[in-house]
Amino acid sequence: MQLDKAKIRQSFAAASVTYDGVAALQRTVGKALLNTINIGSLTGTLLDLGCGTGFLTANLGGRLENGTQSVPYMTVIALDIALPMVRVTRAKLADSSNVNYVCADAEQLPLTGQIVDGVFSNLVLQWCVNLEGVFTDIKRVLKPGGRLVFSTFGPQTLQELKAAWADVDDFNHVNDFYGEQQLRHFLQLAGYTEIAIETRVYLSNYDSVLALMKELKHIGAHNVIAGRNKSITTKTQMQRMITAYERHRIGESIPATFEVIMVTAS
Repeated sequence: MQLDKAKIRQSFAAASVTYDGVAALQRTVGKALLNTINIGSLTGTLLDLGCGTGFLTANLGGRLENGTQSVPYMTVIALDIALPMVRVTRAKLADSSNVNYVCADAEQLPLTGQIVDGVFSNLVLQWCVNLEGVFTDIKRVLKPGGRLVFSTFGPQTLQELKAAWADVDDFNHVNDFYGEQQLRHFLQLAGYTEIAIETRVYLSNYDSVLALMKELKHIGAHNVIAGRNKSITTKTQMQRMITAYERHRIGESIPATFEVIMVTAS
């Protein structure tokens, strides 16, 4: 997994103003992730690792999606690598007294040991280089008996786009993602013993390949691969990729596969 952390930070910072308008999949997966646990049973301090624009933070902190606010029953730490994302979340939840905000890298948690009762992360950990190290550090900040609950993209994600670019050149244009066995292995190395994993495949449809690529840019999920081709993609190369992708067209739509792996570990 070769990722450029500086570009990840820049991409998500730039996407903070467009993210909510195109992040339907992220919200759908976030709801599914929350449904894997009994939110009503949560107490204490929770960490939203990679809070983005605050969808998971709001739900964990007691603010329902329709905007109503229940009585705060826990403290939430909203952490993100991109400061503009943290600012958007803080602005949205300005009247929530039970949320604290931190701008930091998930791979360098600025938290003391055994400080949180649960760690939640929605479609974030695929942007981490050293997952074993991340899981070990999360284990460090969790209190005894605390749980890690997260979703991440699996290896089938954007397989159509990856195949289309493979017809153009040999460079990596799409990130590679870890599968179930690799995730379980990293978790076990980090000391987790109770591990439950579920995989779901979501198929999103777009009017065109350019519409898909525009969405990826607007959520910040682009241009973060270290060692990728430094040359500017030419119009000819782009058109070749689009032509190759068109083979996947179904009627009026261009499909894109998103494999999501949801994990609970303690």
